[in-house]
Formats: sequence, C-alpha cells, structure tokens
Amino acid sequence: MLKVCLYIFDEAVPSSVAGVVDLLSGANRYMERAGKKPVFALSLVTEKDHEIPFHFNNVNIEQLNYEDIQQADLIIIPSFSVGNEGVLGRNQAAVKWIKEMYASRAEVASLCVGSYFLAEAGLLDGKEVTSHWAVAADMQKRYPKIRMKSDLVTTDQDGVYTSGGAFSSLKLILYLIEKFCGREAALWISKMFAIEMDRTSQAHFKVFTGQHQHDDKDILKAQQYIEENYQNEIAMDEVSSQVNMGKRNFIRRFKAATSNTPFEYLQRVRIESAKKAIEMNHKDLPFIMEDTGYNDLKAFRKIFKRITGLSPMEYKRKYARV
Repeated sequence: MLKVCLYIFDEAVPSSVAGVVDLLSGANRYMERAGKKPVFALSLVTEKDHEIPFHFNNVNIEQLNYEDIQQADLIIIPSFSVGNEGVLGRNQAAVKWIKEMYASRAEVASLCVGSYFLAEAGLLDGKEVTSHWAVAADMQKRYPKIRMKSDLVTTDQDGVYTSGGAFSSLKLILYLIEKFCGREAALWISKMFAIEMDRTSQAHFKVFTGQHQHDDKDILKAQQYIEENYQNEIAMDEVSSQVNMGKRNFIRRFKAATSNTPFEYLQRVRIESAKKAIEMNHKDLPFIMEDTGYNDLKAFRKIFKRITGLSPMEYKRKYARV
C-alpha cells in the first residue's frame, strides 16, 4: 500500500481535508469490491502535541506527528483561506519536513493554495505550477523561479503535483487515483462523487480584476483609460499618448508592470465584460460582442475561447441566468 500523509494545520480548509479522505477511502472501497487490495494507507499528520480538529467516522485513519515519520510515499498539503498571510510563518518546521521528505523520495502534492508550502520549500523552482487563479500573480512575484500556469487544473512533474483553485483541486485526487489505481477506479469515483473527469483548464473560473498591483502611475493611468474606453476602437498610439510616452517604451513598461501587453490587456478587459453580460443573459451574443468592442463574431469567439477555455455558447450554457 502507498503510505499517504495528509498534513493538518489549524488554518486548513475543512472541505479540502474531507475531500481527500472521502476520495481516497472511496478508491480503496472500489478496489476491495473489485477483488483487489486497497491502495492507499492514509494518515493525518500534524506537529507534535497538536490536536487534530477533524474526526471521520467509519474510516480507519492513523493520526501521527510528522516528526515521527521517516518514510512516506505521498504527502498531501490541503488548502487554506486565500489571503491568510501568517500560515507559512507558523508552519516553517513543516515546510522543512516536506522538503526533507521529498529529498528522501516521497512525492508531494498540494491542493489549491497549499502550493505555497511547496513553493516555500523550493520544490516548485523551475516547474510549471498551478494554484487558485486569485493568487497566481502573488505566487509568481514571491517565487520568481516558478512557472505559473494558472489556467491548468493539475500539474505533475518529478513527483511534485499542484492543483487548481477550491473544489477543482479535487481533480488532482482523481488524477492520483487514476495513476495509482487505474482508469476504471477513477471513473467510478468521478461518478460516485459527481466530479467531472478530464477537464484540464480552470480559465473559465477566473475573474479578471485588472493587474493593478504595481507602482507605475503612468501605466495605472493607461489601464484606467483602457478600462473606460474598451467598447471603442483603441489604437495603442492613442493610449500611449495619454501618458506622454513613445509606443515602444509604453509597451515595454506596460508589460513589465502588468505581465500583459496593452493589446492583451484590452482583450482581457473586453472578455471580462462579455462574460458578465453573458451571465446576466439580457442580450444575445451578437449584441454583447458589439457592446464589448468587437465587430467580427469569428474573432470574438476565438479570443473568448483562448482566454476562458470555453466558447461563448459553452460559457452561456454553464453560467447564464435562466
């Protein structure tokens, strides 16, 4: 059996913990019903003398101090609330333990923003990483050696796994079940727990709020101009003139401040406005297209799908008010 350690800390999101327990226990039950041995030996681990605030009935789970664990096959870090800045500082000993266990050949996985633990341990350096889309910019800034791919639902590289935001992170547990138990087990779990299989992007969940976390006042002014005039045809010369810059210097500074070119930023503002209009369901798509600055339906569909991962009609079926 694979020895799986689920790290428990005070700020861990309960659903993130329970989801792992439910899915891995369910996979073991499936294997037993199929006449096979269970695959996962799951333990809840925490720091010494720390009471685990979770109790699971009808599930045999060992509770251990991580200081006493010398060997594990897989360590899973659950999520915590976005914006809880003190978590890493209070768990530095655990971060060190995670790093040591990986060095001793344990694989490590994070759910949602549990990815901060792996990044803090240096285990994500040079790797493609995903997490909750709301922390993508912060993670990339804090840990510049990582390669943030926030549209992805899961990543798997060199025994290090990361996953997307909130409940989409359970796709990683499904992925691990498929990897260690087989496709049939993962399909059974996906049906029993009503979790969609095989979605590879979380782009359509993103809410674009504008990349304003920088100190370049001229670029902030340019962003405001784009956000107030996106419905119109906007030339980049027009925007750069608002802040008295040459076009080449303007594009360079805009990209440095926001991680997007001005044209990319304009498209993101337009598509976010289109998403909101589609969700409200007050207008048909051709009118929404025109209201958000597009005059070519084919181009609108192409850009919408590139940014969200869904076509406008697919997005409407999922999120429009009835």
